[in-house]
Amino acid sequence: MKSKLLGLLIAVLVPVAFFLFFDHFDFFQAQGRKNLPKLPRYGALDAGSPQPNKAFANDTLWHTVPDFEFTDQNGNAVNKQTVKDKIYVTDFFFTTCPGICRRMSSQLQRVQKEYLNDPDVLILSHTVDPERDSVPVLNAYAGQYNANPGKWKLLTGKKTEIYDIARNGYFVTANEGDGGPKDFIHTEKFVLVDKAGIIRGYYDGTDSISVNKLLTDVKLLKLEYPMKKENEMVLDRQRSAAEAEAAKEQKRN
Repeated sequence: MKSKLLGLLIAVLVPVAFFLFFDHFDFFQAQGRKNLPKLPRYGALDAGSPQPNKAFANDTLWHTVPDFEFTDQNGNAVNKQTVKDKIYVTDFFFTTCPGICRRMSSQLQRVQKEYLNDPDVLILSHTVDPERDSVPVLNAYAGQYNANPGKWKLLTGKKTEIYDIARNGYFVTANEGDGGPKDFIHTEKFVLVDKAGIIRGYYDGTDSISVNKLLTDVKLLKLEYPMKKENEMVLDRQRSAAEAEAAKEQKRN
């Protein structure tokens, strides 16, 4: 008798508990999220700024990364559509760099490993030596670091366009230049960009402690966005499985 009563209680209470939790999941998420620190934004604009690439956030107008189109290590086009609704980390390197670039690429391996199965996060690495770093060269370099082409895209394109976005899109250098033959950009900076295209952080890509902060900041940034539909579907499946298990337990008793 007791076992039947216990089975009945499980059958009733478990589905109810799951329903209450998942039905109010956004509320529970919000209560935790609202107390978390928020990442800064970079590139505040005047309210009347004529700049075309901009977005509002927290009643302020912000610079956003402008449109671009480059080619990745597999010869595929990469543009703003590629990073639409994505969080991404970006840097600037070249394959023949004997110094900081290798350390930077090793640190980006850590970023890739941490977020390999997270469809919300991408990595874009731009060569600053596109004359030498062709698609095959980038592909070979990507192989050295096990860069997954769906996660970590090594980009080449016109030098003037790469240098322009480095200076005026991501603000990785204060040195002026025109992207001409004598112009050269060499920086250790990693840049974190949110889903709106707003810059949310700068990090030293040669320093593991700074990259540790980047990994944490990506997690914090993800919490600024609501749960994706596919995650809700996973939770629904988990709830259904629990209800089915409770029903089996009831039948056994």
